[in-house]
Amino acid sequence: MGGRPSSPLDKRQQQHLRGGLIQPPLCPRIPAGQVDALLRNFLPQYRGHLAASILRQISQELGPQEPAGCQLLHSKKLPRVREHRGPLTQLWGHPPQWQQIFCVLRGDGRLEWFSHREEYENGGRPLGSTALTGYTILTSQREYLHLLDALCPDSSGDHTQEEPDPLLEMPVNFPLFLQHPFRRHLCFSAATGEAQRSWRLALQGGIRLRGTVLQRSQAPAALAFLEAVRLYRQHQGHFGHDDVTLGSDAEVLTTVLMRELLPALRAQTLPRLRGAGRARAWAWTELLDAVHAVVLAGASAGLRAFQPEKDELLAALERTIRPDVDQMLRLRARLAGRLRAEIQGPLESCLHRKVDVQLPRITQTLRNTVEAALAAVQTLLAQGMDRLCLHLRGKPSGMRLRKEVYSFGEMPWDPELMQICYREAERSRGRLRQLVAPFGFLGSRSLVFGAQDLAQQVRLMADAVATFLQLADQCLTTALDCNQAAQQLEKVRGRVLKKFQSDSGSAQRRFIRRWQICIFLPFVLSQLEPSCKLELPEFEGDVLAVGSPALTIEGIYEDVIRGILLQRIDRELKKALGASDVSCALDGCSEAPWDQEGADEETEAQRETCSRQPGSCTEVQPLCPLSPPGTLRS
Repeated sequence: MGGRPSSPLDKRQQQHLRGGLIQPPLCPRIPAGQVDALLRNFLPQYRGHLAASILRQISQELGPQEPAGCQLLHSKKLPRVREHRGPLTQLWGHPPQWQQIFCVLRGDGRLEWFSHREEYENGGRPLGSTALTGYTILTSQREYLHLLDALCPDSSGDHTQEEPDPLLEMPVNFPLFLQHPFRRHLCFSAATGEAQRSWRLALQGGIRLRGTVLQRSQAPAALAFLEAVRLYRQHQGHFGHDDVTLGSDAEVLTTVLMRELLPALRAQTLPRLRGAGRARAWAWTELLDAVHAVVLAGASAGLRAFQPEKDELLAALERTIRPDVDQMLRLRARLAGRLRAEIQGPLESCLHRKVDVQLPRITQTLRNTVEAALAAVQTLLAQGMDRLCLHLRGKPSGMRLRKEVYSFGEMPWDPELMQICYREAERSRGRLRQLVAPFGFLGSRSLVFGAQDLAQQVRLMADAVATFLQLADQCLTTALDCNQAAQQLEKVRGRVLKKFQSDSGSAQRRFIRRWQICIFLPFVLSQLEPSCKLELPEFEGDVLAVGSPALTIEGIYEDVIRGILLQRIDRELKKALGASDVSCALDGCSEAPWDQEGADEETEAQRETCSRQPGSCTEVQPLCPLSPPGTLRS
């Protein structure tokens, strides 16, 4: 188990899943063209959200430009994981056996394994590979065996007659089990506890990188895709935010469809699986893996086929929306005002009865989650800068100092160092899960990943490192001796830490605000669904008269609810954080209400105050390549 043996589905069965029926001995009858049906239902919503995303982007460009809130320079280094490689033992083959392999984790979060190191070094093809999207890591053999037992429970409850189990025949001292809800499990073992820990940290980085690819993007197409997925699932009755949007666009659609197929697969297939206990569980994961591979291939092909149309559509939307944007925004504001008057009563009642009670506690828990992670980042950053200053005072060789500078520049991608910050982001997970459960929020993994990404890349650790190296390179010259250079670096250290504190406070508020919307907005929409949405058809005519897909009455309705909810959230943030510039710090937040009548006057006043504050932004300069300070250049 864990290798890539032949698929349980032959080519005919794979074609049937894409566009016909699955009828292998162990597979249920699945309605024809499931992938095609998903794309037919999803792509129209995606097109509409592309138009809405372009309208939002243009309106923000044409609106008043507030000063940027960032103090740190922006790192141009792309998110990645450190390439990690080394020998492992893997359970694979038929029958499964523990075999020596050589594993390589690529910088894009893809795992490959070879029969031996020489095969990798000679450019040979791997025995197998997988993108780490959606996996979780278990390092306890007992925990993993319990997971297998729960996956396909034996109705008799008697495991004494099971077939011989390789996992039990050879106890694993340092296991690494990669479990996925819809894919074959990967079972590895390291030689030592140190190697196990090193691989665990590296794999966790790859899982996070692959999972948050869409969440990190601010491109209109990525934002539109996530909104379209939310709306598609909402129309199916799934209002609560969960982890379905982890991964690339094709992986997200695959997860959506696999969740739809799973009940039928489980009901029709499990009773007919051969074997008992863990043997059945392994057979079940192999079947799921085969179905997942076919669905992923179909979703990828469908999105690739849609790409030329999407590119043309984005260009056409830009041409058609920009000339009429003022008229569209005026109509949108007018309809938003009318809608607000219709739903204000039920909405305020829902917020008062359901949201207001939990808002302070959830705000504080989110604050604890991100605040501790950012404090750990600041500590690591200060320690790294201190080490460089000490090395300069010690009059090191040029080669040694270059090595130290390189190590400092790599801090954001060092899984061992960053683990301190990542662990802090995990601490509040259980508490938060209890608080948000009544609101149907099941996205705690996405939330923790978001906090960890924030610590590593978004304007914080990576940007602080880039800022320090840039400022150091500007102030250090060959005319300075080592003590003078160290004094200059200490001044730069102080400047960078001040900038970091400013940016981390703003990032903290944006993070809390974003996730509060993810928690509360779907819940409020579900509560208002039976009553308020019945009023929407009477407004439909006004929107249709515009003739643009960028405006839909459902989109305006949700923006009205989002705007009123954000006013509630901002007031709570101001109380919790004691900040007078909450709204100013959040101007760049994608959840901010736009062009709404009746905007919160207090929020507007805060924006004016913030925009007049001096020193609220630094001009972002082009970054030089990572290089040693100027004293080392000859």
